[in-house]
Amino acid sequence: METYDGAPGPGGAPALSDAPVSDAGQPLADQPLTEQPGAAQPDAEEAATDQPVKLLPVAELHLHIEGTLEPELIFALAERNGITLPYADLDELRARYEFTDLQSFLDLYYANMAVLQTEQDFADMTRAYLARAAAAGVRHAEIMMDPQAHVSRGVPLGTCVNGVASVLANSLEEFGVSTLLIAAFLRDLSEESALEVLEQLLAMNAPIAGIGLDSAEVGNPPAKFERLFARAKEAGLHRIAHAGEEGPPSYIIDALELLDVERIDHGIRCMEDPDLVEHLVAERVPLTVCPLSNVRLRAVDTLAEHPLPAMLAAGLNVSVNSDDPAYFGGYVDDNFLQLQTVLGLSEFDRVRLASNSIRSSFADEERKTELLAELGYS
Repeated sequence: METYDGAPGPGGAPALSDAPVSDAGQPLADQPLTEQPGAAQPDAEEAATDQPVKLLPVAELHLHIEGTLEPELIFALAERNGITLPYADLDELRARYEFTDLQSFLDLYYANMAVLQTEQDFADMTRAYLARAAAAGVRHAEIMMDPQAHVSRGVPLGTCVNGVASVLANSLEEFGVSTLLIAAFLRDLSEESALEVLEQLLAMNAPIAGIGLDSAEVGNPPAKFERLFARAKEAGLHRIAHAGEEGPPSYIIDALELLDVERIDHGIRCMEDPDLVEHLVAERVPLTVCPLSNVRLRAVDTLAEHPLPAMLAAGLNVSVNSDDPAYFGGYVDDNFLQLQTVLGLSEFDRVRLASNSIRSSFADEERKTELLAELGYS
């Protein structure tokens, strides 16, 4: 398959060291919307502080491109495409960003996708994310896209893929961010639906580096998608899956054993199973943790109660990511700031988290070496 900026060949997850080494504006009918959208407003606990945080070069490994649609861009795209939104203004839309669980978020997430109609729409969304990510210190991003969510509402597969890919193809030169595209499949839909879309992606030689598994976790275990992941492995694609966010620790085990995934997205409930933690530590399995997301979706009540410190203390290979930053109160730098402010995250652990993210990426060894050098590794 074709890939971008330092794409890897097929194979297992990279070996890791055991210790750290050191608004949108007014829309134009025929032109892209390039203004950088503003960030969603944080909860009181997540309010910004004046305490500076040095930006470290990091890899963002858990990012849904549709989850970067800021309210301003949603309204701008709706105007451009002649779509009437069910919100009177930005304030009414933002008022809906209080979620009780994963499903309450997904309902709004999928509704807002209606503004994505053309390749230009997908390109504008992607460009806005990369500009914001670069400002947050992201130097490599592995970006998930939900193709089923678009084809199911009548958007051609090529439209969404080509729109995102047209920006990723030049992301390193334009933003200083190398990128890979991952097709994420919706676990609340059938495996047959996922297989059909995967075969279409392969037939069109879509520039994807791997596949993922996202959306409603509870009641949709990894075992439901064994054939999908076997087909992806056969095609030489990397494999990741959401597991252990709302679902039980057994979903993490099944994702590793039945789907042969190379990374676990979220994984925070692994801490409920000491034997699983021991296995994850021994195998250095990457866990892409999203702290502000976990709080917004009530997987964790408050940031002060987040298991990240305990996960680091246990020796787990964790990284910090933003998940759906337009909805969850922050990008990667916002996550690091709040971890430092609320949890007292040390500089040592910040560097360790940054190193883990780079080493756990699917970038090639040359790109990893370059980014580790920026971080202070030799």
